[in-house]
Amino acid sequence: MLWSFMAVVFSGWLYVDASYRGPVWQRWLFQPITLLLALAWQAPGLTATGYLIILGLLATLSGSALLMLSSERLLYAVGAFFLCQVLYTIGFASHMTLAIFWPLPLTLLILGAVLIMLLWSRLDELRWPVCTYIGVTLLMVWIAGEQYFQLGNDYTLSLLTGTALLLVAASVWLISHCRFPFDAARAFIAACYFAGHFLIVRSLYL
Repeated sequence: MLWSFMAVVFSGWLYVDASYRGPVWQRWLFQPITLLLALAWQAPGLTATGYLIILGLLATLSGSALLMLSSERLLYAVGAFFLCQVLYTIGFASHMTLAIFWPLPLTLLILGAVLIMLLWSRLDELRWPVCTYIGVTLLMVWIAGEQYFQLGNDYTLSLLTGTALLLVAASVWLISHCRFPFDAARAFIAACYFAGHFLIVRSLYL
């Protein structure tokens, strides 16, 4: 996976560079999600979870494409990202048992409440779609985290780290878009976003 990781990093760097100063076609060409789709498809012994991850990558690629086409398609992009998280969550939940490590969902609920309160007054008609998106992202992290605290192996660590990075990317994206725009946001979001999906795809090889 080392060479695959280096390819994703290089592609992501070119994508971020294009998002600041390059042409739009460069962002389309160096979109790292396409590499991750190829990696996921080539994973040995794909199970139902693997196919759900592939479908999730297709959904998130659609959301990224909608944002590159026009910022006015934000609602549709949120819907595509929501679908990605739902597919990931279903895939992860297929291995989950009923034991619950209570500090994890409580922490996630607090983080979600703080994020929603920070964004609420700026969302207008996007309030409920964004809140639903935040909710399913937190659910995805919770399910991945529960598996890690139960099993504690490399597979579950990769899932937990990947989903946590996706939560960070989603939070910073929403905050920078709705509340506090800042120049470094795009690079930070892209780093967390692509690394998170890479670690989720990596789990298919473990």
